[in-house]
Amino acid sequence: MTNTPITSPSSDDIVLDDDDLTQRLDREADAILAGGERRTFGETASIRQAVREDVGLVREKISGRVHRVQEDIQDNPMKATLYALGIGVIIGMILRR
Repeated sequence: MTNTPITSPSSDDIVLDDDDLTQRLDREADAILAGGERRTFGETASIRQAVREDVGLVREKISGRVHRVQEDIQDNPMKATLYALGIGVIIGMILRR
């Protein structure tokens, strides 16, 4: 009689019924991430060019946010004033300590 050692199963030994679905979802997720990386990290001539492109994107996002904040302040001036007053009071209390 041969004694075979009994070992605990590892995660590689466990087979799930929905393994095909999991693998398919993993492949699709990898494809989505790879597509996003190709769009984000496209071909650039140099690091300087990549930095210029990134600076341009940041400027566009900031200008859009500033425009939106200006519109919100114009739509609700009392609310914006009260928020500014509250923030000023909190900062004053912190600096006073």
